[in-house]
Amino acid sequence: MKGTISAAEAHRQYSEGMTAFRRQIADQALRDRFAREADTFFRACALGLWQRDGASLSPRYVEFYNAIYTKGNPVPSVLFWELSSAVARYPGFRPPEFFNRMRACDKVAGTDLARRFIDLTTLMLLLFAAVDDQVSEEEARFVNQCADTLSALCDQDGLKGEKAPLDVGDFVTRRPEPRQSDPAPAVEPPEEDKPEEPEPTLEELMAQLDGLCGLEKVKSDVKSLVNLVKVRKLRQEHQLPVPPLSLHLVFMGNPGTGKTTVARLLAQLYKAIGVLSKGQLVEVDRSGLVAGFVGQTALKTGEVIQKALGGVLFIDEAYALAGQDNPNDFGKEAIETLLKGMEDHRADLVVIVAGYTELMGRFLHANPGLESRFNKYFYFEDYNGEQLLEIFCSMCEKNGYTLSDESRAYAEQYLKELYENRDENFGNARDVRNLFERAVARQSDRVATLASPGKEELMALTVEDLREESQA
Repeated sequence: MKGTISAAEAHRQYSEGMTAFRRQIADQALRDRFAREADTFFRACALGLWQRDGASLSPRYVEFYNAIYTKGNPVPSVLFWELSSAVARYPGFRPPEFFNRMRACDKVAGTDLARRFIDLTTLMLLLFAAVDDQVSEEEARFVNQCADTLSALCDQDGLKGEKAPLDVGDFVTRRPEPRQSDPAPAVEPPEEDKPEEPEPTLEELMAQLDGLCGLEKVKSDVKSLVNLVKVRKLRQEHQLPVPPLSLHLVFMGNPGTGKTTVARLLAQLYKAIGVLSKGQLVEVDRSGLVAGFVGQTALKTGEVIQKALGGVLFIDEAYALAGQDNPNDFGKEAIETLLKGMEDHRADLVVIVAGYTELMGRFLHANPGLESRFNKYFYFEDYNGEQLLEIFCSMCEKNGYTLSDESRAYAEQYLKELYENRDENFGNARDVRNLFERAVARQSDRVATLASPGKEELMALTVEDLREESQA
């Protein structure tokens, strides 16, 4: 993996590798499933690889990430800030579901398809590691861990074959050592430790809360809760009695209404007033808590709880853990493990569950212990047209795009109609983000045809850029 690899070359190598492997799959159902799910699996692997590397992301990473797709599958169009967030939230390596069927086919047919998939995974991960033209020790370690996890499953099933002879360590970029005839490099005195950036103060966090678009009732509820906790701590310091208080919360509302953003702020606010020791936010959904075999869900949920200690565990679409038709569904095991973790770590763990208003009741009634621990409810209302426009303009400003009076007026009318005609699929800020991303893609196509676009042309979003295909 030497030399600079372009995003186009990365896509070519990825696509050819995937196509060649897919042709080796004899089972039609498995071949179709691999074609549908492989891209999602490898994009997740790329996130984990880049998180483990710890290097600062650049626009080049976005190009590589968007290049990971095969012919016939939808092409992702992720922006830099969205990719950075996804890398930071990477939950850990998970074998793909189709790998289970792959091993089952190998057991019946006596083939070694699963072993060859491990080779493919190793090669693809090394390709993604080359985004910055080098493979670090941490990246190589991550690749080996992924391969070892898959190999262990093959060993568990008694599948033939051995660990691939490919040594990932051979691809690690080494720093050239000085020749013996060269003078030893001068040893510079160690720099003083850089002071850590000060954590935001309570006042700064409250200002961030006030700066959020809309959510007036939620902001008021958060401020009241913070005041309640502050006074409670003061009473404790003066040896005054305090009534029982649960800090666990239920966030109810439609998607895209700022629930995750408020949860992250709450985690920092709790840290600022001394309720939590770290103040981090760990975000998961059902897939991050529930495993596919008996006993594994408790371990998986327990690991998430340990990661969230000192901060807030945010469970999105929590209702998916309850109400499944299958009486043996492992969601119940996740809920029971969660309740035990909340009890064992009640002094340094806050859990926030979130989801659609009409569905959260199913979750809260799934176990008697849930209703007693979650007794505070925050309701997130839909953003109106004016607020959607404010969010859109903020996205433009943060990403270096400008709107003329004409394009702003167009966006205002479009978002007003989007709100007034909303249905159960209305995505609030997510719809705004989708509008912004599609406009950026159309603007890129338009500007790319210009001979030598200037800074203003690179920044401007026109009405044509904003106009949706259905409106053309």
